[in-house]
Amino acid sequence: MNSDFMDALTTLEKDKGISKEIIIEAIEAALISGYKRNFNQAQNVRVDINRENGSIRVFARKQVVEEVFDSRLEISEEAAKAINPQYEVDDIVEIEVTPKDFGRIAAQTAKQVVTQRVREAERGIIYADFIDREEDIMTGIVQRQDSRFIYVDLGKVEALLPLTEQMPNETYKHNDRIKAYITKVEKTTKGPQILISRTHPGLLKRLFELEVPEIYDGTVEIKSVAREAGDRSKISVHAENPEVDPVGSCVGPKGQRVQTIVNELKGEKIDIVRWCEDPIEYVANALSPAKVLQVKVDEEEKMTQVIVPDYQLSLAIGKRGQNARLAAKLTGWKIDIKSQSDAESLGLYPSESEEVNQQEESFEELE
Repeated sequence: MNSDFMDALTTLEKDKGISKEIIIEAIEAALISGYKRNFNQAQNVRVDINRENGSIRVFARKQVVEEVFDSRLEISEEAAKAINPQYEVDDIVEIEVTPKDFGRIAAQTAKQVVTQRVREAERGIIYADFIDREEDIMTGIVQRQDSRFIYVDLGKVEALLPLTEQMPNETYKHNDRIKAYITKVEKTTKGPQILISRTHPGLLKRLFELEVPEIYDGTVEIKSVAREAGDRSKISVHAENPEVDPVGSCVGPKGQRVQTIVNELKGEKIDIVRWCEDPIEYVANALSPAKVLQVKVDEEEKMTQVIVPDYQLSLAIGKRGQNARLAAKLTGWKIDIKSQSDAESLGLYPSESEEVNQQEESFEELE
């Protein structure tokens, strides 16, 4: 190695952010192993690299003893004083043992160490870039797939889309561009591993943030998301400003904003409902598009009993119970849905005749 090599390390430090001193120390440690391996030496040695001109020297480190048992590790007090009269027993003497052809081994070792450190630094930079993007959305290009993963190119790194995180109504082809939600960034021996999802509720939330400026700037807030990927989703939205329509903002002019998201999710139906602090109104909104007659709340059990018109029962429950299930996930309340006729027969909801009687009694009291 020479001064040009040291200059190259300085440039590398500026360009890649890899400490020159750390690389030199790594090269010195590697050269010690190289020296012992190539020259059949088991002695204790130190390698010194001149920080200015790059010259390399190898020193055998020996302990000063009264009686020598292992000449590779020890030196007699007499021999040590011949080198320097100030040496005493238990001191360490360094004797230069640099081999003549050590430069070739040093060059090979230095190249390997620098390559390894650059690779580690690049992996570290990629990890630092992506660890901050956990729970964020990115666009990638499908590269290939096997029985476990689809491999998606995110630019600097290839992300993994597990089978369990793929939408059931979606097929992926080579060079397809897809938006995905970053669920996890892990450090591994082979570099950062990025796991992504197309089914995570967070993907829907991020898509709305991209499409709806009012959500991005905080005017409208997404309160909750419930999703059965590829089929149907519900989101609840809220605006502190009473003059802002949170649902209308998400739907967009002629439904353009929500339609863009539906297209990205390959036709997944999306219900946008208004959030409300009052669970009665919130649960009724969450069961949209079904109409609700009455909601009774049990605060202790965190349960609601919902009564709907007979003709709305199947709509409220949904296909395979999906509408009710999503509404429960969205609100965090258990929901028990009953038809109006069932509720009347159980005495949970007044029948039409009872309502007439109540009205007549009220009218008589007024008289």
